[in-house]
Amino acid sequence: MKRSCQKSLIYLLIFTSVISRINAQNNDTIMADESKKDSLSGIHTSKLNYKSLIIPAAFITYGVAGLTTDKLKQLNFSTRTEINEHQPAPMNLDNYTQYVPAVMVYGLNAIGIKGKHNLRDRTIIYASSQLISAAFTMPLKYLVKEERPDQSNTLSFPSGHSATAFSSAQFMFREYKDTNFWLSLSGYPFAIFTGVYRMLNDKHWLGDVVAGAGFGILSTELAYWLFPRIDTILRGKNKAKPLSSSTMIMPFYQNKIVGIGLVKNF
Repeated sequence: MKRSCQKSLIYLLIFTSVISRINAQNNDTIMADESKKDSLSGIHTSKLNYKSLIIPAAFITYGVAGLTTDKLKQLNFSTRTEINEHQPAPMNLDNYTQYVPAVMVYGLNAIGIKGKHNLRDRTIIYASSQLISAAFTMPLKYLVKEERPDQSNTLSFPSGHSATAFSSAQFMFREYKDTNFWLSLSGYPFAIFTGVYRMLNDKHWLGDVVAGAGFGILSTELAYWLFPRIDTILRGKNKAKPLSSSTMIMPFYQNKIVGIGLVKNF
């Protein structure tokens, strides 16, 4: 009798182990399906719109061409000459106006004019755009080594201020274009002002500013495209949760023997 009970309990343990393994596999499958669904959802909601890349690509192409094409080089010089003829007073407003569109996004949300994303998400997007912009512009400055108009150094191409300004303006456009289109455009005048004043302050050529604008717009578009993937990493959605321990009490009947088995999974 004792032997039969032990034997039955062993069978019960094996049976329960199999059931637990099947349940674990089912849980893993469900979690994998959900993770796959999340991944696919992120891909669908973050498609890179190639039409939105036409303008930044054109700006960057113009800026690069201005480094080697004689006619565009001449346009750079003639634009600077025209500016110097009017002798504008130097101002440092461009150091601040480059950030105005981004500040406007946070200010509008604070007074109840909501954009596309909440505080956390838009902060991740904007920070990503600035990192991408810096990754484009800073290495190029040291690789191209174009001399500034005022001959202060050889870090003229592309304009970092313009890149920041236009990435901020594009950020505002993307946040409000679906709810208030005209409001979404209000960041671009500040971006244009920044680019123009980089030339008025004799810090950049026309081609530098145009290329910087292109890199800025491109950086924000890439930031919005990458956001679902970054968000997934930050939230840890791909990490499977460990199975919690459970206790199971199960009656059994075998070879005319009735009993109760207690099985604990860890």
